Formats: sequence, structure tokens, C-alpha cells
Amino acid sequence: MRVALICIDKPEHLHIRQENRPAHLDHIQSSGIVEMAGPFLTESGEMAGSLVILNVETLAQARDWAANDPYAKAGLFQSVDIREWKKVIG
Repeated sequence: MRVALICIDKPEHLHIRQENRPAHLDHIQSSGIVEMAGPFLTESGEMAGSLVILNVETLAQARDWAANDPYAKAGLFQSVDIREWKKVIG
């Protein structure tokens, strides 16, 4: 199943994102379950959140991945919404 993680950064936390980005990217690469991912951007082009699409067997696996994301561990996110997602186009 595919699962979308919709993560919104806390205001004024861009420095936390930048400091933890290498570990976050390593988490993506090493897990082997990320189909696509990228940041949400503000109108001025600054990163302000993340969209991550996982390919997992269970929602529990997606929740575990999200909880172990270095961004989450560093307290970057204001909110994280985890939803099963069905790919239709693309």
C-alpha cells in the first residue's frame, strides 16, 4: 500500500530542517520504502514541510518510519498527517 506523509514545519524552524537534512536524506535512502519525497515551499521559496510517499505493507510500518525520521526526532514538525493513498495518475 502507498501512504502519504503530509508534514508541516513549525514556524521559524528552517534551521532545524537544514541541520537535520543529511540524516533525513540518509533515512530516506536506507529505508528502501520511499517512492517519492520533497519539501513544501513558502511563497518566498523556503522549505516549510514535507510530502513523503511510502510503499509499505501496513500503516504501522509507515508510522514507524515517520517516528524515526530525523526531522521528527529533532522536533521540526508542527503536524504530521499519515494517510493511505491510492496512485491513479503518474
